Amino acid sequence: MPGPLHGVRVVELTSVVLGPWACQFLGDMGADVVKIEAPRGDSNRTLGASRHPGMAALYLTCNRNKRSLVLDLKVPGARAALLQLVATADVFVHNNRPQVMTKLGLEYADMKKVNPRIIYCGAYGYSKHGPYGAKGALDDSIQSASGIAMLNKLVLGEPRYLPTVVADKTTAITVVYAVLAALFHRERTGEGQEIEVPMFETMVNFVMGEHLWGMTFDPPIGGPGYTRLMSQERRPYPTLDGYIAILPYLDAHWVTFCKTVDRPDLLADPRFATLASRVKNIDATYSETAKIMATRTTQEWLDLFSPTSVPTIAVNSLEDLAHDPHLDAVGFWKSVDHPTEGKLRLPAFPVNFGATPAGIERHAPRLGEHSREVLREAGLAEEAIDALLASGAAMTAEQAATTVASGAD
Repeated sequence: MPGPLHGVRVVELTSVVLGPWACQFLGDMGADVVKIEAPRGDSNRTLGASRHPGMAALYLTCNRNKRSLVLDLKVPGARAALLQLVATADVFVHNNRPQVMTKLGLEYADMKKVNPRIIYCGAYGYSKHGPYGAKGALDDSIQSASGIAMLNKLVLGEPRYLPTVVADKTTAITVVYAVLAALFHRERTGEGQEIEVPMFETMVNFVMGEHLWGMTFDPPIGGPGYTRLMSQERRPYPTLDGYIAILPYLDAHWVTFCKTVDRPDLLADPRFATLASRVKNIDATYSETAKIMATRTTQEWLDLFSPTSVPTIAVNSLEDLAHDPHLDAVGFWKSVDHPTEGKLRLPAFPVNFGATPAGIERHAPRLGEHSREVLREAGLAEEAIDALLASGAAMTAEQAATTVASGAD
């Protein structure tokens, strides 16, 4: 049964994580995704464990359900071929700086001429309408600009980046819902449109949703920062044999927690009487909870709180996730046979559609694996395709492999 985006064609000119991960989601939901790559391919093809050149782990986890077309946009003919492909597409996604797309002649106005119904999505560092618009950006720089790094200073004593590409992936999810909304609008009106998804604004929205705090009011009636999240005591709790996450957050949770651990004195303590008072005295709340959790093993606590509604879970390592019983039971980890890379473990698309299930229908492609096929579908004659391949404006997988091996640009 096809996914909900079956029949939608997406052309992406993206690399690294933001754009590829967003377009992989669209592909998981059934869209036909064509990945345009330069002759040396997406930089992520070289990052992480690998069995063969150009097929490294980070590339494989961000680029399934796609076809690869190599176009060298510096060579005459490649731009025209791309525009001919866009004429057959529903969505175009890029994560280049706006100035790059202007130089290439691949702005929304250029694509609208060949396809007035195109949804054109640009995902980049900062809105092109502001003074930062010409700046390049990667995840670390956006974590810095959006306040995430400095949040860690308030807790850890120095600015630190989160050890996940949170800005790339959060912006990628924003790309997905923005594209879906634009497709819905087009279904009702027939109108295509340009979408701008800047990382900086996306992440400031993400961070300040809870941390605007006292600055929500104008003039401010307090400083920024959600008190509970800023506590140095907020961390997984050590048990006798490991760690546990438990959060008796709501008042009903707190009552259940105190009764379960046989601490009625905490219920009588005014510091902990309500959610508001516990947040006001958050260091004491966490400290008392930590003392209690240190008295039993992780499994003993899990068993004790299992019948309750208090959020309680063991703390997983990355290795633990590969064998988590819940993930195994719901079929989260997919075993995929790749034609060149052998058996792969990949995470499933996280949403379960009752009527139009998402899935993994295509392996992450080799560089240029589908160049001839995609150009043919775009309406180019065999002679024109041969000319593009001969000039280097386009490349097959065999040509791309030779180029990468030789070190040529």
